[in-house]
Amino acid sequence: MSGSTDKRGAVRSDNPGSGTRGTTQHDTARAERAATARPKGPRSKEHGAPGSVTGTYVYGIIPSDVELTPGTRGVGDPPNVVELVRHKEIAALVSDVSTDRPLGRPDDLMAHEHLLDATATQVPVLPLRFGAVVTDAQAVVDELLAPYYDEFLATLNELEGRAEYVVKGRYVERAILREVLDEDPEIARLREAIHGRPEEATWDTRMRLGELINTSIAAKREADTDALVEAFDPLCVSAIVREPTHERDAVHVALLADTDRGREIEEAVDEFGTRWAGRVELRLLGPLAPYDFVKT
Repeated sequence: MSGSTDKRGAVRSDNPGSGTRGTTQHDTARAERAATARPKGPRSKEHGAPGSVTGTYVYGIIPSDVELTPGTRGVGDPPNVVELVRHKEIAALVSDVSTDRPLGRPDDLMAHEHLLDATATQVPVLPLRFGAVVTDAQAVVDELLAPYYDEFLATLNELEGRAEYVVKGRYVERAILREVLDEDPEIARLREAIHGRPEEATWDTRMRLGELINTSIAAKREADTDALVEAFDPLCVSAIVREPTHERDAVHVALLADTDRGREIEEAVDEFGTRWAGRVELRLLGPLAPYDFVKT
């Protein structure tokens, strides 16, 4: 099992505060639509390439009473320095970005996520989806921070001292197949029926066998996920079950938890790793920005 990701914070908090406690999901869809408009005309900045068209890339929203770690850089090629645009008690993490070439390189996505995840280890952060660009710093205030000020501030207070952790597990193929064969006589019978016979002569039987195996694994996934969520309930304030992305996914759960419970979460995952040894390969990711607990 992999433990927590080790991330160097991108910000330093001057006043961590205790914040308010809650589990409400925040809807940023309107704000993000406002942040996807590209600049309408060419605009050159002194530190950019001559004649380059630039915009302001927005990573997320944080409290304004923080200082950035010097030299923090974000998306782009080359990546520009990340700055803060402040408005009252909130601020946006931003950097200049060239808009005459598309974003979307793997390095850009990694930079976006790394900055937000590193920030989440230090202060509450409200992440925006990858690719949010506005015209300039003033537009950040006019189109994002000012119109949605009350919503952003309330959500940041709810997220104070919290971050997301993701528990992901995948069944070991040989082990899970042995389980379903031992537990379901029909699956064992069909498997024996196709053994050593040509595929074309047993096509229907193979299809039926595959359906039964998938149904059995889905039932095990549901039971194992329920067991994990129940065990983590005392350690987190909210949990979201993610949809499986692979036929052998066992569990895929996002947890919103107080960051001071990170060690307890690691220990709980280790306990499940021991319980499911040889059956499920488990990973723990976090602390992360609360992507699953902010509607986009």
